[in-house]
Formats: sequence, C-alpha cells, structure tokens
Amino acid sequence: MPPSVFEQPGAGILKGATVWLTGLPSSGKSTIARILERQFRKWNLKVELLDGDVVRTHLSKGLGFSKEDRDINIKRIGFVCHLLTRNGVIALASAVSPYRETRDANRRLIGNFVEVYVKASAAACEKRDVKGLYQKARAGEISGFTGVNDPYEEPLKPEIICDTEKESAEQSAGKIIQRLEELGYLTLGAKAKA
Repeated sequence: MPPSVFEQPGAGILKGATVWLTGLPSSGKSTIARILERQFRKWNLKVELLDGDVVRTHLSKGLGFSKEDRDINIKRIGFVCHLLTRNGVIALASAVSPYRETRDANRRLIGNFVEVYVKASAAACEKRDVKGLYQKARAGEISGFTGVNDPYEEPLKPEIICDTEKESAEQSAGKIIQRLEELGYLTLGAKAKA
C-alpha cells in the first residue's frame, strides 16, 4: 500500500486553485477544509480558508438566507477565491452553496476551480448537527434551511465526491490532495518546492 499523502515530506503549489467544498449543512465540509488547511500549512504552502460561517460574520454580515442573499454571499466568496487563486494561493471555500448556477458562475470566474461534493444524507447531517439547526427548521423555528425547507442542488460533475458516511474526514482530505496532484495543482514529495 502506498504511503499516505499526509506522510509526504513536502509539497509545492504548481498553480493557484480554488477547492470549493459544497454540501448540506453538517456534511463535514469545514472539518475536511480544516484538515487540508493544517496539512498545507505544515508543508508551508500558501493557503487561505474561507468558511461559510466565518464569511457571513465578516464579509457578508447583514445578509439573510433568501435565494438572492445566498447567491450574493457565494459570489462574494467566489470573488475572494478568484483573487487568491490568480495570486498562486490554494483557496479553500467551505460553504453550503446550495444553488448549482451560482457555483457554476464561480467556476467560470475563477478558472482553476475544483468542486468537491461533500456528500451525506440529510438524516446523517441531522445526527451530526451540534447546533440543532435541523431540529429547529423542522419545528418551524428556522425558515429556508437548506436540506429541510430549502433545496440543495447536488453538483452534476464534481471533480471529487467525498462520501462522509463511508469515509473519514482524513480519508476525504487525502483524496482531495491526491486529486489536486493529478490535476496539476500540487506536487508531492521530498523534492517539491513551495
């Protein structure tokens, strides 16, 4: 069995890219993104994580959860990822981003765009939901909650599918790193230069 990508002594960025993690709330996007961020920093790579919850607090404060507001939020994240990517950074975007059209618009804007579908059933996500948002949505306390009373449009042709009901967050992160190397965004190994 080949060594784990996490055991590689180094890695280098061949070109900037955006790794866009999309999926239902509590599917595991942020957990996987944080593992990737830690590993890339360990390798001294230029990386930035744009987490949906954090972005809403700072970049998109005041936006609600209507379709229009969600699209504005996702387009803002996409614009920041575009700037980072064109400057040779690996941008990790972890956001529900429920609408296919908006994700596709970001793909066109950014170019070096790797869509990761973090797949998990609504039932599995609800079991993991530490904030109790699914329960509140089902009780009518939250309206427009993705996966309960607002749709989530699955990616049609993502570069990577991470099924978090069948693989650990570490396995998913390893799969993403391997795919980034296959796509020519990263080089792994002792001779890699950051």
